[in-house]
Amino acid sequence: TFPEEAVDFDFFEFPHGQMTPTHETIVEVEECDKYLLSHFLDKVIKLIFPILDANQHGSTRSDVVLPALESNKPYLHCCLSVAATHMKATEGLVGEQIDNDIVRHRYSAISELCEALGQDVNHSQILEATLGMIFFQCSVGRPDDALPDIPWHQHFQAATSLIHKLELPKTVVELSASGVFHPSFNMTLASWIDILGATIMGRAPTFADTYRELNLNRGSAGLGELMGCDDQIMFLISEITCLDLQKSEGLDDVMLCKYVEILAAEIGQTEGMGGAVSSCISTTGALRPKQLRTNVTAIFRVAARIYLCTLVPGYEPNSPSMRHLVAQFCDFMSFIPEGAEGFDRSLAWPLLIAGASATADTPYRAMFSDRCAKLGDAADFGSFGRIRELLHDTW
Repeated sequence: TFPEEAVDFDFFEFPHGQMTPTHETIVEVEECDKYLLSHFLDKVIKLIFPILDANQHGSTRSDVVLPALESNKPYLHCCLSVAATHMKATEGLVGEQIDNDIVRHRYSAISELCEALGQDVNHSQILEATLGMIFFQCSVGRPDDALPDIPWHQHFQAATSLIHKLELPKTVVELSASGVFHPSFNMTLASWIDILGATIMGRAPTFADTYRELNLNRGSAGLGELMGCDDQIMFLISEITCLDLQKSEGLDDVMLCKYVEILAAEIGQTEGMGGAVSSCISTTGALRPKQLRTNVTAIFRVAARIYLCTLVPGYEPNSPSMRHLVAQFCDFMSFIPEGAEGFDRSLAWPLLIAGASATADTPYRAMFSDRCAKLGDAADFGSFGRIRELLHDTW
């Protein structure tokens, strides 16, 4: 039997603090934009942080989005642009009006952010909106979107400057050292973008030194609570990315293999932490968030091993060890709830890493195809839609 689990509330330090139960949110938008706000609140908000909502029911809406919509103008424009992008992708809208709405709000958000950056004020609000400009795109839009936009890594350069001004890396290390785990929500989100973004860009994570220090001290940045993968695995992915960069810069094979061995052993030390992979649905049909986190972490752990193995000189996707890892990955995926209400869209990175090393005769491609079919139209947009295109091109 699988009992239901207690929920850990008030884990993060949210940018706007805790709203009082009697607080009534008032978001001011022009009449012509009300349909976009309604769409964002009804359809998009539940797509953004599904793991956070599993851990802290309704937290995305009440603690993250609504307070920001009310008080942060660039963030509001970002959300309206994202709503229009989602409507275009999911409802098959074509024509000038929807494209104009996307670009108009995208431009307004960027203009207001640039103005605020120039005035060097409201750093926390600017960071919140800048991270929204990056991360909310992960939930919407099709791979063939051609409307003008700023690449995410350019937004992240601005975010990095703000993070330093707010001294967030220093704060997260000090909090962890003191045993107080109330990380800044913005720093947690930035860390997630930084680590996984670096693997795609072929560079070291911007805050790699911070993650290394946290890992050495067994500290937390809140990544498990926000995204489902335990901090230690994310910090090790950061280390693998740094090694990937060193390899591209000419690290000799003997040293490379030594570092691969060390990191493989560190990944091995995380096995069994948090319990074994099993069903994350209770006997009453309720989701068990702690078990979901264990399962998501296990999937990221296997993907981290696969990524590490690709750095070994003479790496061969057909090797028995790689085929075993891909098969294990597929086994673990069977413990993740599937379909539109499931969590596949939270696993875009590990699905890409495992899929890129999955040969035609492994069970991966049939598993991925089956889960795409169960996702329906949702498999075509956001990060999931982009990795699906990438994998099809690779295969």
